[in-house]
Amino acid sequence: MKKVKKLTIVSMTAILAASSLAACGSSSTPNATTAAAAAETTAASETTASNESTSAAKESSQAAAESGGAKTAGDKKFKVGICQLVQHNALDAATKGFEETLKKELGDNVTIDLQNAQGDSATCATIVNGFVSNEYDLIMANATPALQAAVSATTDIPILGTSVTDYGTALNMSNFSGTTGINVSGTSDLAPLDQQEDMILELVPDVKKVGILYCSAEANSKFQATQIEKYLDEDGVQYQEYTFSDSNDLQSVVTSAVGNIDALYIPTDNTAASNMTVVNNVTEPAKIPVICGEENMMKSGGLATLSISYYDLGAATAKQAIDILVNGADVSTMEIAYASATTKEYNKKYADAIGITIPSDYTAVE
Repeated sequence: MKKVKKLTIVSMTAILAASSLAACGSSSTPNATTAAAAAETTAASETTASNESTSAAKESSQAAAESGGAKTAGDKKFKVGICQLVQHNALDAATKGFEETLKKELGDNVTIDLQNAQGDSATCATIVNGFVSNEYDLIMANATPALQAAVSATTDIPILGTSVTDYGTALNMSNFSGTTGINVSGTSDLAPLDQQEDMILELVPDVKKVGILYCSAEANSKFQATQIEKYLDEDGVQYQEYTFSDSNDLQSVVTSAVGNIDALYIPTDNTAASNMTVVNNVTEPAKIPVICGEENMMKSGGLATLSISYYDLGAATAKQAIDILVNGADVSTMEIAYASATTKEYNKKYADAIGITIPSDYTAVE
């Protein structure tokens, strides 16, 4: 078995720091011959300043009311927009972790606007453009197309991604090294791909050919497929990619795959994750072991996974948000955070249906 370098795990706990401000003043004493004149000048100046201050306060209050109270310096109230690409269990869990952690820490001082694009990248753009127009304080983009839409919409508002596998690929940064240098950071759902490939060989020791299934429209799925292929090459295992453009041709692609492969690998692909029942309806009768990129895909129609917790991923993203909103942390220098724990799990129902025995160090999921 090969030996590969493991990902360096960046801690997902944001460290909240406090800061204090100090102010100093100066005074001067007028000489005796000009004291009266100075006093009159000072009084007039103070009256003018007071009037200007009152007028400015009224204008500021009116502007805040017109903008919907997006943010006020005094009580630190914030508006956060969440754009989620599509509804499926993994992304839902990440959003839930983000919302609950943010509300727990900030309470009524934060208003969260959650919108779902229903799998449409164009709708992602519409959603985030609305967030920008309303001058939200932060945008959370759940999945790669949502992140890409947010980056296209603003260079000023801090953007945090989650459920994004590789930020270099998502942002087209060839020299990505952990920070983006722009108004973007977040968390990655990249599980150890070398260990997922090991899992294929462990569960299907006589495997000769592996099918790799993903949506051609998802750049991060292609990234994962390329990495898995590299590891399969090292172990001398043949493979073939099976790509689909959208959910409409998924069934036909899977049907063509099962007659030519011994096992199927599906990365953390959002379109596949939303349609695992379609995959299951083809692969289970054909008794094909399906290794999935994450837990919820496996539960819906796969055999096994080495998975992370998407709820914890969302919670970690919320910690980053708090650091930015409350402490003024610079998003451009904030490290992308990775999952710190994985679990080997299997779908007992699927294993029983295809007649495969699972090693004892796997946790059964009904």
